Order: sequence, then structure tokens, then C-alpha cells
Amino acid sequence: MSQADFYTKNEIPLKKNNVLRAKQEYHFMNPSFDKFQRIIRNPFLFKFFILQKLSAAFWAGLCIHHFDAQTCVVRVKKSWFNQNPFNSMYFAVEAMAAEMSCGMLAFSQIYERKPAVSMLVEKIEASFLKKASGTILFTCKDGGAILSTIQEALQTGEGTKMVCKSTATNEDGIIVAEFLLTWSFKVKSKS
Repeated sequence: MSQADFYTKNEIPLKKNNVLRAKQEYHFMNPSFDKFQRIIRNPFLFKFFILQKLSAAFWAGLCIHHFDAQTCVVRVKKSWFNQNPFNSMYFAVEAMAAEMSCGMLAFSQIYERKPAVSMLVEKIEASFLKKASGTILFTCKDGGAILSTIQEALQTGEGTKMVCKSTATNEDGIIVAEFLLTWSFKVKSKS
């Protein structure tokens, strides 16, 4: 077992004998999580992955700044390609980065999972607080809640929903935008 095999919904995992343990209920990580994490953390493999699966994110310049089972940080730098006429980042690029920060955490838990689980954004709410220029980091820290929601879908066979939060900060650490994304998860039927 890898260090990321166990996780709880409300507690920070405790490391003991190279296994993450918690005091309450255990939620099992996707067995392919480590494989997915290697792809995401390797710059070449990540670029190939997003070019293949999320080509708009590739062209907009989205990169993974940090990724683990709990947190994903997506980095995007304002450029000629992703700017608006007002010399700031186009809002759709910000929404794409916010979705990716949450979506990578979710996708890591359904990647090559048996039985297969589908995921879908049902709703997005955004608050744009400051002009986004320079390098912006989009942070989602909902990995544990995502894992619990997917686990519930697997256990019940019913669709589940949750709201993830992604916070966008500039190079000075000032919040420039906040996003709430409603995700749904459902076990795919065997047909």
C-alpha cells in the first residue's frame, strides 16, 4: 500500500509505518491514484495529457503548480493568448483554471477505477474581486470531501453531488476571484 491509500473526510491523516491512518472511518483511495499523480506531476506527461484530454487548457497555458490527494493548485500566467481587451486575464480562462483545480482532484479518484465513475460539473458560481494579471494560482483543498462523495456514490449506486471551492490568488497572495463548482458523480452502468 502507498502512503495515499487511506484518508478520512474530517481528519488529517496520521503517518505510521508508511501507511496513512486515521482514528475514524477509512475512505479508500483510488488504486490508480499514484499512477495518475505521476502523470500530473511530470511536466512532459502532463502537457501530453491536457493536450489529449483538455486541449483548451493546453492552449490557455494552464499548469499544475502543486498536486496531492488533498490539494490541487493550478497556475496560469496572463499572456497575449488568454487576455481580454482590458489587459487582464479572460474570465473563461479563470473559470477553466478553477474547474481544473477541483477537477484534477476528482479525476484522480475515478481514473481507471473499477467500477467506472462519471463526473460532471452541474453549476459554477464566480466572484471576481480584483483584476487578474500576472501569474494567478487557483487552489482547491477539497480532496477529502471529493473522495468521500465518490465513495458514497460507489457504496449506494446513486448519484452524489458536492460543491468544491477554488480560490484564485495573485503573486502578492491577494484573492482575485473565488469559484464554487457543483460536481456530480455517478457509477457507470455495466452495459
